[in-house]
Amino acid sequence: MTRPDTSRATTSRTWRKPPFIANPIMRYGMLAVVVVYLVWAFATLPFNWERISEGLPRAARIFGGGFPPSFSRFDLLLTGFTESLQIAILATLLGVLLSIPFAVMAARNIAPLPVYLVGRAVIIVSRSFHPVIVAILFVAAVGFGPLAGILTLTLYSIGFVGKLLAEEIEEIDWGQVEAMRATGAGYLATLYYAVFPQILPRQVGLSMYQLDSNLRASAVVGIVGAGGIGSTLMNAFGRYDYDFAFAILLVIIAVILVSEGVSGWVRKKIW
Repeated sequence: MTRPDTSRATTSRTWRKPPFIANPIMRYGMLAVVVVYLVWAFATLPFNWERISEGLPRAARIFGGGFPPSFSRFDLLLTGFTESLQIAILATLLGVLLSIPFAVMAARNIAPLPVYLVGRAVIIVSRSFHPVIVAILFVAAVGFGPLAGILTLTLYSIGFVGKLLAEEIEEIDWGQVEAMRATGAGYLATLYYAVFPQILPRQVGLSMYQLDSNLRASAVVGIVGAGGIGSTLMNAFGRYDYDFAFAILLVIIAVILVSEGVSGWVRKKIW
């Protein structure tokens, strides 16, 4: 293990205007560039204004047909939501467990350079693509259903949790690591007794946040065939069953609100 540089230069805490704010030429020059870009973008992008104007009444009919929401097929809604919940929980458990070794590999202060590069590469690849794109690839690989959703959100969790845990490891108190090494402890013992206890509160908080995020993402990836409530929602829109579709949206919103409250309460208890 390489010891990080703990020396810190003293810096002034007085806030100063950045050059592009303090300098009027740069400030107005940047404003002019933004205005020119906006004009160029709106002039060159292929907006079909006629179709947009025709779509507004169609959107009004969709919203009008969605009210009042219909919960008559609550059993179908409950089945889709239960599947989404199972996908989110399994993906979070697998993603968090797999993110720990990759976070250790991607922490520069406790991993040699070759291992560090491999760990960072895995995390970067995991974070490079939107879950919908990954879900399309897994649906093509393993077929429609919850397995594609679990694999997608597991990869998504590794990228997010692994990156933040690696940064947390790089900021640990190095004195505890030195104390363990002074007693002759090995690498794994040092990780277990000196590193992991310092990042445990952060890891629990990240796990709760990732579960909350996976609940939302499970509805999105289900739209492309990766199981869960998203598939039920897509089928409802495909049948022009807008009142049932809006009932599904209300349930998704309610579940996310409850999840936000629970995760916030847990994070408050552990910090």
